[in-house]
Amino acid sequence: EKIDIVQETINSYEYLSKRTSKKINFTQDVPNYSIFLNLNSTLHSWCIENLVKNATDAMKGEGEIHLNIIETPSSVQIFLTDTGCGIEKNKIKKIFEPGFSTKKRGWGLGLSLTKRIVKDYHSGKIKVYNTELNKGTTFLITYKK
Repeated sequence: EKIDIVQETINSYEYLSKRTSKKINFTQDVPNYSIFLNLNSTLHSWCIENLVKNATDAMKGEGEIHLNIIETPSSVQIFLTDTGCGIEKNKIKKIFEPGFSTKKRGWGLGLSLTKRIVKDYHSGKIKVYNTELNKGTTFLITYKK
């Protein structure tokens, strides 16, 4: 259904910020207007939650997470940046594969499911936009308008 991607993303992001360590600073830079896209709000929210939880894990409960939403003429881009440990270059291509995990716990399904929801269900794209060891990672979700 047509949902406001800006408000839906903010709602998920702020919900998680209230339930996460106070040692994590949540910031955002988002449009102050609505952008309506055909999305499943529950699945979209789950994707944001998974990225935020991974970021929290990567920062070991302390650092900064920044949400940035940018509208272009043909798309909406959602950037989620953390100040965590980063991803080794040789693992970037593997992180979206089912069963791959750098954590001791977990099934390695979060990012593979996130990619399926973004790509297969919403015809969008998700990628590691930038990562630097011991500095952090930025994921980018792009949805066509």
